[in-house]
Amino acid sequence: MKPQLLAVIVLLTTIAAPAQAENLSDLSQLLSTKKCSQCDLSNAGLVQADLMGSYLAGANLTGANLSQANLQGADLRGANLSGTSLYGANLTGANLTGANLTGTDLRNAYVERANLAEVELESAHVDGIKGLAATAASAEQFHRWGVREAESGNYQGAIANYQKAIQLDPELAPAYLGLAIIQYNFDYRTAAQKNTQMAINLFKQQKHELGLQTATNFQQKMTLIQEAENNVAKKEGGHGQIGKFIGSVGSLLLQFLL
Repeated sequence: MKPQLLAVIVLLTTIAAPAQAENLSDLSQLLSTKKCSQCDLSNAGLVQADLMGSYLAGANLTGANLSQANLQGADLRGANLSGTSLYGANLTGANLTGANLTGTDLRNAYVERANLAEVELESAHVDGIKGLAATAASAEQFHRWGVREAESGNYQGAIANYQKAIQLDPELAPAYLGLAIIQYNFDYRTAAQKNTQMAINLFKQQKHELGLQTATNFQQKMTLIQEAENNVAKKEGGHGQIGKFIGSVGSLLLQFLL
């Protein structure tokens, strides 16, 4: 091996070793004391770790795996959680003020009463998240999450997101239509018709031609299906039920709502 190359390898080794040792030292400190402010915990493996009430303000947790960890009441103010896995983690009552949640996996996490002030959630993965306050994001963002949840089959999550979107912006027409599509598929037809009509009225007021056309088409299909079911019921006696094919129509409409 050339002397120059050997020198470079030795130099890189001596540089990397202290950093790794420091990282392990920080990890040991966290696990023994639950206090590790400003620590370097990047890429740490902390799956199902009990970190309830831990002090991690300003810590670097980039790429760490905290899946299903207990972080109830944890202080994560200003922490770097970019690319961190918090899948199924318990963040109830945690303080995440100013934390970096770019690309953070928050799927199925529990965030009831968590402080999410000054936090950007747009690029975080929040499918199935529990207890997210209506103030945590914009109406449009909750609507987008609703669409994603519906497409993945989590209809309860979709409904919750659409309702939060409407709570924040009672004139957000697409949210009413998204809600109506799910309600229709689960045979809550009166509610579906009411929300579809609300969407039509709002799209019309807002001069949103494509939205108006989409909502009107959906309303017409509901009417046609109801008429067809009534005819089947008359011919065969009893109850006609052919409306479930609307699911494919709903999927197309949800794509429009993205």
